[in-house]
Amino acid sequence: MAGKDVLKQALNLNPEERFLVVEGLLKSLDEPDAKLDAIWAEEAEKRLAAYRQGKLAGIPMEDVFR
Repeated sequence: MAGKDVLKQALNLNPEERFLVVEGLLKSLDEPDAKLDAIWAEEAEKRLAAYRQGKLAGIPMEDVFR
């Protein structure tokens, strides 16, 4: 079934049923990905090490929140 067909059918649902569909779709997009989490954790460690070694400059908090 094509996405357009699914949307057309979903729009015919009552508001509560549409909410359930939307909620389920959003949750499916937000599932944790252990592989991706590991990649980001490794990148964070590299950036922290570079900062501590003086190879990466920090940005003052005032500038970040400006």
